[in-house]
Amino acid sequence: MESTGGDGKAPGGPRVLVVGSGIAGLGAAQRLCGHPAFPHLRVLEATARAGGRIRSERSFGGVVEVGAHWIHGPSRGNPVFQLAAEYGLLGEKELSEENQLVETGGHVGLPCVSYTSSGVRVNLQLVAEMATLFYGLIDQTREFLQAAETPVPSVGEFLRKEIRQHVAGWTEDEETKKLKLAVLNAFFNLECCVSGTHSMDLVALAPFGEYTVLPGLDCTFSKGYQGLTNCMMASLPEDTVVFEKPVKTIHWNGAFQEAAFPGETFPVSVECEDGDRFPAHHVIVTVPLGFLKEHLDTFFDPPLPAEKAEAIRKIGFGTNNKIFLEFEEPFWEPDCQLIQVVWEDTSPLEDPAPALRDAWFRKLIGFVVLPAFGSVHVLCGFIAGLESEFMETLSDEEVLLCLTQVLQRVTGNPRLPAPKSVLRSRWHSAPYTRGSYSYVAVGSTGDDLDLLAQPLPADGTDAQLQILFAGEATHRTFYSTTHGALLSGWREADRLLGLWAPQAQQPRPRL
Repeated sequence: MESTGGDGKAPGGPRVLVVGSGIAGLGAAQRLCGHPAFPHLRVLEATARAGGRIRSERSFGGVVEVGAHWIHGPSRGNPVFQLAAEYGLLGEKELSEENQLVETGGHVGLPCVSYTSSGVRVNLQLVAEMATLFYGLIDQTREFLQAAETPVPSVGEFLRKEIRQHVAGWTEDEETKKLKLAVLNAFFNLECCVSGTHSMDLVALAPFGEYTVLPGLDCTFSKGYQGLTNCMMASLPEDTVVFEKPVKTIHWNGAFQEAAFPGETFPVSVECEDGDRFPAHHVIVTVPLGFLKEHLDTFFDPPLPAEKAEAIRKIGFGTNNKIFLEFEEPFWEPDCQLIQVVWEDTSPLEDPAPALRDAWFRKLIGFVVLPAFGSVHVLCGFIAGLESEFMETLSDEEVLLCLTQVLQRVTGNPRLPAPKSVLRSRWHSAPYTRGSYSYVAVGSTGDDLDLLAQPLPADGTDAQLQILFAGEATHRTFYSTTHGALLSGWREADRLLGLWAPQAQQPRPRL
Protein backbone atom coordinates (compact mmCIF):
# COMPACT_ATOMS: atom_id res chain seq x y z
CA MET A 1 0.00 0.00 0.00
CA GLU A 2 1.34 3.43 -0.85
CA SER A 3 2.33 5.96 1.73
CA THR A 4 -0.10 8.84 2.18
CA GLY A 5 2.55 11.51 2.39
CA GLY A 6 4.96 12.82 4.98
CA ASP A 7 8.37 11.21 4.91
CA GLY A 8 7.13 8.11 3.10
CA LYS A 9 8.07 5.83 6.00
CA ALA A 10 4.54 4.85 7.01
CA PRO A 11 2.91 2.35 4.68
CA GLY A 12 -0.83 2.79 4.87
CA GLY A 13 -0.56 6.07 6.73
CA PRO A 14 0.95 7.07 10.06
CA ARG A 15 -0.01 5.47 13.36
CA VAL A 16 -1.23 8.22 15.68
CA LEU A 17 -1.93 7.86 19.39
CA VAL A 18 -3.77 10.42 21.49
CA VAL A 19 -3.18 10.17 25.24
CA GLY A 20 -6.26 11.35 27.13
CA SER A 21 -9.89 11.69 26.03
CA GLY A 22 -10.72 15.10 27.47
CA ILE A 23 -12.03 17.73 25.06
CA ALA A 24 -8.48 18.41 23.74
CA GLY A 25 -7.87 14.73 22.93
CA LEU A 26 -11.33 14.24 21.46
CA GLY A 27 -10.99 17.46 19.42
CA ALA A 28 -7.70 16.26 17.94
CA ALA A 29 -9.07 12.76 17.26
CA GLN A 30 -12.25 14.08 15.65
CA ARG A 31 -10.28 16.34 13.31
CA LEU A 32 -7.86 13.59 12.26
CA CYS A 33 -10.43 10.78 11.98
CA GLY A 34 -12.33 12.90 9.47
CA HIS A 35 -9.32 12.68 7.13
CA PRO A 36 -8.30 9.74 4.90
CA ALA A 37 -4.60 10.31 5.66
CA PHE A 38 -5.17 9.03 9.23
CA PRO A 39 -6.75 5.57 9.15
CA HIS A 40 -4.78 4.38 12.22
CA LEU A 41 -5.71 6.45 15.23
CA ARG A 42 -6.27 5.32 18.82
CA VAL A 43 -7.08 7.32 21.92
CA LEU A 44 -5.74 5.88 25.19
CA GLU A 45 -7.81 6.88 28.20
CA ALA A 46 -6.66 6.12 31.76
CA THR A 47 -10.15 6.08 33.29
CA ALA A 48 -13.44 4.38 32.46
CA ARG A 49 -15.00 7.48 30.87
CA ALA A 50 -14.33 10.17 28.28
CA GLY A 51 -14.58 13.90 28.90
CA GLY A 52 -11.70 14.48 31.32
CA ARG A 53 -12.45 17.56 33.41
CA ILE A 54 -15.85 17.84 31.73
CA ARG A 55 -17.87 15.57 33.95
CA SER A 56 -21.65 15.64 34.38
CA GLU A 57 -23.29 13.31 36.90
CA ARG A 58 -26.90 12.32 37.34
CA SER A 59 -27.68 13.23 40.92
CA PHE A 60 -30.47 14.78 43.03
CA GLY A 61 -32.89 13.83 40.23
CA GLY A 62 -31.07 16.04 37.71
CA VAL A 63 -27.64 16.64 36.22
CA VAL A 64 -24.81 18.38 38.08
CA GLU A 65 -21.44 19.48 36.74
CA VAL A 66 -18.66 17.95 38.80
CA GLY A 67 -16.15 19.54 36.41
CA ALA A 68 -16.47 22.37 33.88
CA HIS A 69 -19.56 24.44 34.68
CA TRP A 70 -19.97 27.26 32.17
CA ILE A 71 -19.13 28.07 28.59
CA HIS A 72 -17.03 31.16 29.25
CA GLY A 73 -17.75 33.78 26.60
CA PRO A 74 -20.41 31.96 24.56
CA SER A 75 -20.18 33.85 21.26
CA ARG A 76 -19.16 33.25 17.66
CA GLY A 77 -15.44 33.26 18.42
CA ASN A 78 -15.82 30.43 20.95
CA PRO A 79 -15.44 26.96 19.36
CA VAL A 80 -17.08 25.18 22.31
CA PHE A 81 -20.14 27.40 21.92
CA GLN A 82 -20.16 26.81 18.16
CA LEU A 83 -19.85 23.03 18.53
CA ALA A 84 -22.51 22.90 21.25
CA ALA A 85 -24.84 24.91 19.00
CA GLU A 86 -24.18 22.58 16.04
CA TYR A 87 -25.01 19.56 18.20
CA GLY A 88 -28.24 21.23 19.34
CA LEU A 89 -27.20 21.23 23.00
CA LEU A 90 -28.07 24.85 23.82
CA GLY A 91 -31.42 26.55 24.44
CA GLU A 92 -32.89 29.62 22.77
CA LYS A 93 -31.71 32.00 25.47
CA GLU A 94 -28.12 30.71 25.28
CA LEU A 95 -28.13 31.05 21.49
CA SER A 96 -29.69 34.52 21.45
CA GLU A 97 -27.80 37.38 19.83
CA GLU A 98 -28.46 39.38 23.00
CA ASN A 99 -26.62 36.83 25.17
CA GLN A 100 -23.67 36.71 22.78
CA LEU A 101 -23.14 40.46 22.89
CA VAL A 102 -22.93 40.83 26.67
CA GLU A 103 -19.49 42.02 27.83
CA THR A 104 -18.89 40.70 31.36
CA GLY A 105 -15.19 41.48 31.42
CA GLY A 106 -14.89 37.95 32.78
CA HIS A 107 -16.21 39.05 36.18
CA VAL A 108 -18.73 37.09 38.23
CA GLY A 109 -22.10 38.76 38.84
CA LEU A 110 -23.09 40.25 42.20
CA PRO A 111 -24.72 38.15 44.92
CA CYS A 112 -28.43 38.49 45.62
CA VAL A 113 -27.68 38.09 49.30
CA SER A 114 -24.47 38.43 51.31
CA TYR A 115 -24.30 36.88 54.77
CA THR A 116 -21.62 37.48 57.37
CA SER A 117 -20.31 34.70 59.59
CA SER A 118 -22.25 36.15 62.51
CA GLY A 119 -25.58 35.93 60.71
CA VAL A 120 -25.99 39.52 59.56
CA ARG A 121 -26.92 40.47 56.00
CA VAL A 122 -24.42 42.80 54.38
CA ASN A 123 -25.88 45.86 52.69
CA LEU A 124 -25.77 45.01 48.96
CA GLN A 125 -24.81 48.60 48.16
CA LEU A 126 -21.62 48.08 50.17
CA VAL A 127 -20.98 44.76 48.38
CA ALA A 128 -21.45 46.47 44.99
CA GLU A 129 -19.08 49.25 46.00
CA MET A 130 -16.37 46.74 46.98
CA ALA A 131 -16.97 44.76 43.77
CA THR A 132 -16.46 47.92 41.72
CA LEU A 133 -13.21 48.62 43.57
CA PHE A 134 -11.95 45.03 43.31
CA TYR A 135 -12.80 44.43 39.64
CA GLY A 136 -11.55 47.90 38.72
CA LEU A 137 -8.17 46.88 40.14
CA ILE A 138 -8.30 43.47 38.39
CA ASP A 139 -8.89 45.33 35.11
CA GLN A 140 -5.96 47.64 35.87
CA THR A 141 -3.58 44.66 35.91
CA ARG A 142 -3.75 44.71 32.08
CA GLU A 143 -1.60 47.83 32.15
CA PHE A 144 1.41 45.67 33.04
CA LEU A 145 1.11 43.47 29.96
CA GLN A 146 3.77 45.24 27.91
CA ALA A 147 5.64 46.70 30.87
CA ALA A 148 9.35 45.96 31.10
CA GLU A 149 8.98 45.43 34.83
CA THR A 150 6.16 45.37 37.36
CA PRO A 151 6.00 47.14 40.73
CA VAL A 152 5.42 43.78 42.49
CA PRO A 153 5.63 40.17 41.22
CA SER A 154 2.06 39.00 41.90
CA VAL A 155 -1.53 39.99 41.33
CA GLY A 156 -2.19 39.59 45.07
CA GLU A 157 0.54 42.02 46.09
CA PHE A 158 -0.61 44.56 43.48
CA LEU A 159 -4.21 44.37 44.75
CA ARG A 160 -3.09 44.77 48.37
CA LYS A 161 -0.87 47.74 47.60
CA GLU A 162 -3.74 49.53 45.83
CA ILE A 163 -6.32 48.60 48.47
CA ARG A 164 -4.10 50.00 51.23
CA GLN A 165 -4.14 53.36 49.46
CA HIS A 166 -7.94 53.24 49.16
CA VAL A 167 -8.39 52.29 52.82
CA ALA A 168 -6.39 55.36 53.83
CA GLY A 169 -9.16 57.50 52.30
CA TRP A 170 -12.10 55.67 53.87
CA THR A 171 -14.00 57.85 56.35
CA GLU A 172 -16.45 55.38 57.91
CA ASP A 173 -16.34 54.04 61.47
CA GLU A 174 -13.96 51.17 62.28
CA GLU A 175 -16.70 48.51 62.16
CA THR A 176 -17.71 49.47 58.61
CA LYS A 177 -14.08 49.59 57.48
CA LYS A 178 -13.55 46.08 58.87
CA LEU A 179 -16.67 44.85 57.10
CA LYS A 180 -15.52 46.36 53.80
CA LEU A 181 -12.18 44.57 54.13
CA ALA A 182 -13.97 41.29 54.92
CA VAL A 183 -16.11 41.74 51.78
CA LEU A 184 -12.96 42.43 49.76
CA ASN A 185 -11.46 39.25 51.21
CA ALA A 186 -14.46 37.32 49.88
CA PHE A 187 -13.69 38.70 46.40
CA PHE A 188 -10.06 37.57 46.79
CA ASN A 189 -11.32 34.05 47.62
CA LEU A 190 -13.64 34.15 44.61
CA GLU A 191 -10.75 35.20 42.38
CA CYS A 192 -8.75 32.22 43.72
CA CYS A 193 -11.57 29.97 42.46
CA VAL A 194 -11.58 31.69 39.07
CA SER A 195 -7.78 31.39 38.75
CA GLY A 196 -7.61 27.90 40.24
CA THR A 197 -5.01 28.96 42.80
CA HIS A 198 -4.46 28.89 46.56
CA SER A 199 -3.60 32.58 46.72
CA MET A 200 -3.47 35.50 44.31
CA ASP A 201 0.09 35.98 45.61
CA LEU A 202 1.03 32.96 43.48
CA VAL A 203 -0.37 34.47 40.26
CA ALA A 204 2.12 36.46 38.16
CA LEU A 205 1.16 40.10 37.59
CA ALA A 206 2.84 40.86 34.22
CA PRO A 207 1.22 38.06 32.15
CA PHE A 208 -2.15 38.10 34.00
CA GLY A 209 -3.77 40.28 31.32
CA GLU A 210 -2.83 37.87 28.52
CA TYR A 211 -5.79 35.70 29.48
CA THR A 212 -8.45 36.69 26.98
CA VAL A 213 -12.13 37.08 27.83
CA LEU A 214 -14.55 36.42 24.97
CA PRO A 215 -17.87 38.30 24.77
CA GLY A 216 -21.08 36.57 25.84
CA LEU A 217 -22.95 35.89 29.07
CA ASP A 218 -21.50 32.68 30.55
CA CYS A 219 -24.01 29.88 30.05
CA THR A 220 -24.54 26.25 31.06
CA PHE A 221 -25.81 23.07 29.39
CA SER A 222 -29.28 22.22 30.67
CA LYS A 223 -28.66 18.49 30.06
CA GLY A 224 -24.99 18.49 31.08
CA TYR A 225 -21.66 19.66 29.64
CA GLN A 226 -20.70 16.04 29.03
CA GLY A 227 -23.34 15.90 26.30
CA LEU A 228 -20.77 17.77 24.22
CA THR A 229 -17.92 15.29 24.72
CA ASN A 230 -20.41 12.41 24.34
CA CYS A 231 -21.37 13.76 20.91
CA MET A 232 -17.70 14.10 19.96
CA MET A 233 -17.08 10.51 21.12
CA ALA A 234 -20.05 9.24 19.11
CA SER A 235 -18.63 10.81 15.94
CA LEU A 236 -15.42 8.74 16.17
CA PRO A 237 -15.14 5.29 14.56
CA GLU A 238 -16.06 2.51 16.98
CA ASP A 239 -13.28 1.34 19.32
CA THR A 240 -11.15 4.44 18.65
CA VAL A 241 -11.00 5.11 22.40
CA VAL A 242 -9.45 2.44 24.62
CA PHE A 243 -10.65 2.89 28.21
CA GLU A 244 -8.86 2.05 31.46
CA LYS A 245 -5.54 2.15 29.65
CA PRO A 246 -3.25 4.42 31.68
CA VAL A 247 0.04 5.23 29.99
CA LYS A 248 3.19 4.62 32.03
CA THR A 249 5.98 5.85 29.74
CA ILE A 250 6.28 7.35 26.28
CA HIS A 251 9.52 6.09 24.70
CA TRP A 252 10.55 8.41 21.89
CA ASN A 253 13.40 9.21 19.52
CA GLY A 254 13.89 5.48 18.97
CA ALA A 255 13.57 2.87 16.25
CA PHE A 256 11.00 0.51 17.73
CA GLN A 257 9.91 -2.70 16.06
CA GLU A 258 6.66 -4.49 16.65
CA ALA A 259 5.82 -8.10 15.75
CA ALA A 260 2.49 -6.96 14.34
CA PHE A 261 4.28 -4.74 11.80
CA PRO A 262 7.15 -6.76 10.31
CA GLY A 263 9.84 -4.66 8.64
CA GLU A 264 8.50 -1.38 10.04
CA THR A 265 10.20 0.80 12.60
CA PHE A 266 8.50 3.46 14.71
CA PRO A 267 10.05 6.50 16.40
CA VAL A 268 7.71 6.18 19.40
CA SER A 269 6.50 3.34 21.59
CA VAL A 270 3.86 4.00 24.23
CA GLU A 271 4.09 1.69 27.23
CA CYS A 272 0.96 1.28 29.34
CA GLU A 273 0.70 0.48 33.05
CA ASP A 274 -0.55 -3.03 32.17
CA GLY A 275 2.53 -3.76 30.06
CA ASP A 276 0.88 -3.30 26.65
CA ARG A 277 2.92 -1.35 24.11
CA PHE A 278 1.59 0.67 21.19
CA PRO A 279 4.00 1.70 18.42
CA ALA A 280 3.40 5.10 16.84
CA HIS A 281 4.74 7.70 14.46
CA HIS A 282 3.05 10.49 16.41
CA VAL A 283 1.67 10.82 19.93
CA ILE A 284 -0.52 13.73 21.01
CA VAL A 285 -0.22 14.12 24.79
CA THR A 286 -3.29 15.82 26.28
CA VAL A 287 -2.94 14.84 29.96
CA PRO A 288 -3.58 17.52 32.61
CA LEU A 289 -0.61 19.61 33.74
CA GLY A 290 -1.12 18.33 37.31
CA PHE A 291 -0.46 14.78 36.10
CA LEU A 292 2.58 15.89 34.07
CA LYS A 293 4.04 17.65 37.11
CA GLU A 294 3.70 14.53 39.23
CA HIS A 295 5.07 12.07 36.65
CA LEU A 296 7.63 14.26 34.93
CA ASP A 297 10.52 11.93 35.83
CA THR A 298 9.00 8.73 34.49
CA PHE A 299 6.51 9.68 31.78
CA PHE A 300 9.04 10.38 29.01
CA ASP A 301 12.05 8.30 27.99
CA PRO A 302 14.43 9.94 27.18
CA PRO A 303 13.42 12.70 29.62
CA LEU A 304 12.02 15.95 28.25
CA PRO A 305 14.48 18.67 27.26
CA ALA A 306 15.39 20.77 30.33
CA GLU A 307 13.56 23.85 29.02
CA LYS A 308 10.26 22.04 28.62
CA ALA A 309 10.57 20.25 31.96
CA GLU A 310 11.26 23.61 33.60
CA ALA A 311 8.12 25.12 31.99
CA ILE A 312 6.03 22.23 33.38
CA ARG A 313 7.46 22.86 36.85
CA LYS A 314 6.92 26.63 36.69
CA ILE A 315 3.38 26.98 35.30
CA GLY A 316 0.80 27.05 38.10
CA PHE A 317 -1.81 24.33 38.58
CA GLY A 318 -4.17 24.54 41.54
CA THR A 319 -7.43 23.20 42.88
CA ASN A 320 -10.98 24.53 42.73
CA ASN A 321 -13.70 22.20 44.01
CA LYS A 322 -17.47 22.20 44.22
CA ILE A 323 -19.66 21.02 47.06
CA PHE A 324 -23.30 20.36 46.13
CA LEU A 325 -25.92 20.45 48.87
CA GLU A 326 -29.48 19.19 48.32
CA PHE A 327 -32.32 20.80 50.30
CA GLU A 328 -35.89 19.75 50.94
CA GLU A 329 -36.97 23.42 50.89
CA PRO A 330 -35.00 26.47 49.72
CA PHE A 331 -34.11 29.03 52.40
CA TRP A 332 -33.20 31.55 49.68
CA GLU A 333 -35.37 33.85 47.54
CA PRO A 334 -36.86 32.34 44.35
CA ASP A 335 -34.83 34.43 41.87
CA CYS A 336 -31.56 34.26 43.83
CA GLN A 337 -28.54 33.03 41.85
CA LEU A 338 -25.55 33.65 44.10
CA ILE A 339 -25.27 33.61 47.89
CA GLN A 340 -22.11 35.25 49.20
CA VAL A 341 -20.53 34.35 52.54
CA VAL A 342 -18.34 37.00 54.18
CA TRP A 343 -16.04 35.83 56.98
CA GLU A 344 -15.82 38.58 59.59
CA ASP A 345 -12.40 39.57 60.90
CA THR A 346 -10.75 38.51 57.64
CA SER A 347 -8.85 40.98 55.52
CA PRO A 348 -6.81 40.69 52.33
CA LEU A 349 -4.24 42.92 54.04
CA GLU A 350 -3.46 40.31 56.70
CA ASP A 351 -2.08 36.81 56.28
CA PRO A 352 -4.53 34.29 57.70
CA ALA A 353 -3.11 31.69 60.04
CA PRO A 354 -3.60 28.49 58.05
CA ALA A 355 -5.70 26.37 60.40
CA LEU A 356 -6.97 23.77 57.96
CA ARG A 357 -8.63 21.36 60.33
CA ASP A 358 -10.78 23.94 62.11
CA ALA A 359 -11.13 26.61 59.50
CA TRP A 360 -10.91 25.13 55.98
CA PHE A 361 -14.50 26.28 55.28
CA ARG A 362 -13.49 29.94 55.65
CA LYS A 363 -12.14 29.74 52.09
CA LEU A 364 -15.65 28.92 50.83
CA ILE A 365 -16.92 31.80 48.69
CA GLY A 366 -20.60 31.03 49.15
CA PHE A 367 -23.02 29.17 46.88
CA VAL A 368 -24.32 29.29 43.35
CA VAL A 369 -28.02 28.37 43.23
CA LEU A 370 -28.59 25.67 40.61
CA PRO A 371 -31.77 25.75 38.51
CA ALA A 372 -34.33 23.65 40.44
CA PHE A 373 -34.92 20.08 39.19
CA GLY A 374 -38.65 19.79 39.84
CA SER A 375 -38.96 19.87 43.61
CA VAL A 376 -35.24 19.44 44.23
CA HIS A 377 -33.21 22.45 45.39
CA VAL A 378 -29.44 22.39 45.14
CA LEU A 379 -26.71 24.83 46.15
CA CYS A 380 -23.21 24.57 44.72
CA GLY A 381 -20.41 25.86 46.96
CA PHE A 382 -17.00 26.75 45.50
CA ILE A 383 -13.71 26.49 47.37
CA ALA A 384 -10.13 26.75 46.11
CA GLY A 385 -6.58 26.16 47.28
CA LEU A 386 -5.08 24.15 50.12
CA GLU A 387 -8.35 24.38 52.08
CA SER A 388 -10.08 22.77 49.11
CA GLU A 389 -7.47 20.00 49.01
CA PHE A 390 -7.93 19.45 52.75
CA MET A 391 -11.72 19.22 52.24
CA GLU A 392 -11.07 16.28 49.87
CA THR A 393 -9.57 14.29 52.77
CA LEU A 394 -12.76 14.58 54.88
CA SER A 395 -15.74 12.23 54.74
CA ASP A 396 -19.07 13.27 53.22
CA GLU A 397 -20.53 13.24 56.74
CA GLU A 398 -17.88 15.65 58.04
CA VAL A 399 -18.38 18.04 55.12
CA LEU A 400 -22.17 17.91 55.48
CA LEU A 401 -22.05 18.53 59.23
CA CYS A 402 -19.57 21.36 58.87
CA LEU A 403 -21.50 23.15 56.11
CA THR A 404 -24.79 22.70 57.99
CA GLN A 405 -23.20 24.55 60.90
CA VAL A 406 -21.84 27.23 58.55
CA LEU A 407 -25.28 27.78 56.99
CA GLN A 408 -27.02 27.90 60.37
CA ARG A 409 -24.45 30.43 61.51
CA VAL A 410 -24.55 32.72 58.47
CA THR A 411 -28.34 32.72 58.08
CA GLY A 412 -28.75 33.33 61.81
CA ASN A 413 -31.13 30.38 61.94
CA PRO A 414 -29.82 27.66 64.29
CA ARG A 415 -32.79 25.47 63.32
CA LEU A 416 -32.11 25.58 59.58
CA PRO A 417 -32.61 21.95 58.46
CA ALA A 418 -29.46 20.10 57.39
CA PRO A 419 -29.12 19.40 53.67
CA LYS A 420 -30.54 16.01 52.62
CA SER A 421 -27.35 15.00 50.84
CA VAL A 422 -23.95 16.13 49.65
CA LEU A 423 -21.90 15.51 46.51
CA ARG A 424 -18.50 17.04 45.81
CA SER A 425 -15.64 17.08 43.40
CA ARG A 426 -12.17 15.94 44.45
CA TRP A 427 -9.97 17.10 41.59
CA HIS A 428 -6.73 17.16 43.55
CA SER A 429 -7.10 13.52 44.62
CA ALA A 430 -8.00 12.35 41.10
CA PRO A 431 -4.84 10.40 40.16
CA TYR A 432 -4.88 11.33 36.46
CA THR A 433 -5.73 15.01 37.02
CA ARG A 434 -4.18 16.19 40.33
CA GLY A 435 -5.92 19.55 40.42
CA SER A 436 -8.30 21.71 38.43
CA TYR A 437 -6.62 23.96 35.89
CA SER A 438 -3.58 26.07 35.13
CA TYR A 439 -2.60 29.67 35.82
CA VAL A 440 0.53 31.66 35.03
CA ALA A 441 2.44 31.51 38.32
CA VAL A 442 4.98 33.94 39.71
CA GLY A 443 8.27 33.00 38.03
CA SER A 444 6.59 31.96 34.78
CA THR A 445 5.25 33.81 31.73
CA GLY A 446 3.06 33.14 28.72
CA ASP A 447 6.23 31.96 26.97
CA ASP A 448 6.18 28.89 29.23
CA LEU A 449 2.73 27.90 27.94
CA ASP A 450 3.99 28.30 24.36
CA LEU A 451 7.05 26.25 25.24
CA LEU A 452 4.86 23.48 26.67
CA ALA A 453 2.92 23.47 23.40
CA GLN A 454 6.04 22.90 21.25
CA PRO A 455 6.33 19.43 19.70
CA LEU A 456 9.34 17.12 20.12
CA PRO A 457 11.98 16.63 18.95
CA ALA A 458 12.58 20.35 19.24
CA ASP A 459 15.06 20.61 16.34
CA GLY A 460 12.63 19.05 13.87
CA THR A 461 15.47 17.34 11.98
CA ASP A 462 14.88 13.78 13.22
CA ALA A 463 11.62 11.98 12.56
CA GLN A 464 9.24 14.91 12.75
CA LEU A 465 6.51 15.59 15.30
CA GLN A 466 7.01 12.50 17.45
CA ILE A 467 5.34 13.98 20.56
CA LEU A 468 2.82 16.80 20.32
CA PHE A 469 1.24 18.57 23.28
CA ALA A 470 -2.33 19.77 23.74
CA GLY A 471 -4.63 20.65 26.65
CA GLU A 472 -5.78 23.86 28.36
CA ALA A 473 -2.32 24.53 29.85
CA THR A 474 -0.84 24.78 26.32
CA HIS A 475 -3.02 27.71 25.23
CA ARG A 476 -1.40 31.05 25.94
CA THR A 477 -4.55 33.19 26.03
CA PHE A 478 -7.34 30.71 26.86
CA TYR A 479 -5.61 28.52 29.49
CA SER A 480 -7.96 27.04 32.14
CA THR A 481 -10.92 26.88 29.74
CA THR A 482 -12.64 24.17 27.70
CA HIS A 483 -12.37 26.35 24.56
CA GLY A 484 -8.62 26.71 25.12
CA ALA A 485 -8.38 22.92 25.42
CA LEU A 486 -10.45 22.30 22.27
CA LEU A 487 -8.47 24.81 20.23
CA SER A 488 -5.20 23.23 21.37
CA GLY A 489 -6.40 19.80 20.21
CA TRP A 490 -7.32 21.23 16.82
CA ARG A 491 -3.97 23.02 16.67
CA GLU A 492 -2.01 19.78 17.06
CA ALA A 493 -4.27 17.90 14.63
CA ASP A 494 -3.62 20.66 12.10
CA ARG A 495 0.11 20.30 12.71
CA LEU A 496 -0.11 16.65 11.66
CA LEU A 497 -2.39 17.46 8.73
CA GLY A 498 0.22 19.96 7.61
CA LEU A 499 2.84 17.19 7.61
CA TRP A 500 0.84 14.39 5.99
CA ALA A 501 -1.82 16.13 3.97
CA PRO A 502 -0.66 19.71 3.41
CA GLN A 503 -3.10 20.20 0.54
CA ALA A 504 -6.01 19.17 2.75
CA GLN A 505 -5.50 21.62 5.62
CA GLN A 506 -8.85 22.60 7.01
CA PRO A 507 -9.42 26.33 7.40
CA ARG A 508 -8.87 27.26 11.05
CA PRO A 509 -11.64 29.17 12.82
CA ARG A 510 -10.71 32.82 13.00
CA LEU A 511 -9.93 33.73 16.61
